[in-house]
Amino acid sequence: MEKAIRFHQTGGPEVLKLEEVSVGEPGPGEVRLRHVAVGLNFADTYFRNGTYPIPLPAGMGVEAAGVVEAVGPGVSNVAVGDKVTYTGFLNTLGAYSTSRIIAAAPLIRLPEGISCETAAAMTMRGLTSAYLMRRIHDFKAGDTILLHAAAGGVGLIVSQWAKLLGLRVIGTVSTEEKAAVARAHGCDEIINYSHEDVAKRARELTDGVGVNVVFDSVGKSTFMASLDSLKRRGLLVCVGTASGPIDAFNPQLLAMKGSLYLTRPALADYIADPAEKAELAGEIFGHVAAGRIKIEINQRYALEDAVQAHRDLESRKTTGSSIFVI
Repeated sequence: MEKAIRFHQTGGPEVLKLEEVSVGEPGPGEVRLRHVAVGLNFADTYFRNGTYPIPLPAGMGVEAAGVVEAVGPGVSNVAVGDKVTYTGFLNTLGAYSTSRIIAAAPLIRLPEGISCETAAAMTMRGLTSAYLMRRIHDFKAGDTILLHAAAGGVGLIVSQWAKLLGLRVIGTVSTEEKAAVARAHGCDEIINYSHEDVAKRARELTDGVGVNVVFDSVGKSTFMASLDSLKRRGLLVCVGTASGPIDAFNPQLLAMKGSLYLTRPALADYIADPAEKAELAGEIFGHVAAGRIKIEINQRYALEDAVQAHRDLESRKTTGSSIFVI
């Protein structure tokens, strides 16, 4: 019997249970995948707490890497023995497991130089960073971005990528320890929001002009500060809601604050086209394999420690990427 983390009701981390499961053989278009490492993402908590409603009981996790053990009829994109990684949404839910049956379509074969642990730590974060850097805005060298959660998994990749593009990066963090991590990965300036006014400081650092783009993964508690940090006709990219959903507001507010732009993108819409997904994956894996972007795995957990892993994630104790080692 294999093992998997499942939950039968929504709630706090304690609803996650380690259960024995039967995996079986792959059907048409499917593979049986033996996991080596599983990604831990803040988005996982949205499934667990009901922010993303799904039928229950359900598995947990949408990102992992491992080795293909068996393939079903009609599978041509991967073969037995291939090292692969994947990420997604409902079509990949159930990653917190030792082995699973999964559709072959979402799988990405790992290039040389990328281990399963690195892949599990970066596939979702890396593809997210790729579309943020390459699809959301036409960045020009010298542009300034404000990056919330700069010491998080996506934050560390975005800040490194931004420096490759010649951008100025202002990062926000909650502790001096996280500030040191963010600086080491490319942030030019740091705002510690535990004792600094984010918008006021962002204006000071830009001589009153404001930043070109804000990447905000925090949501409710930072929304207004993010708007107030932007220059005229700047762009707010809401990439997450770690502090809760953003309150309803009148769009006239965007005009009043400088004809601002607002977008709430989702990774699924940027990797739905297989060709675009391959292009984005090629860019991020290429940067990592060449050493231009480093992936920091700062927390490793056993699968049976999923409850503690979620507690650490939600209490902001983590930096960089976190994985389960199978």
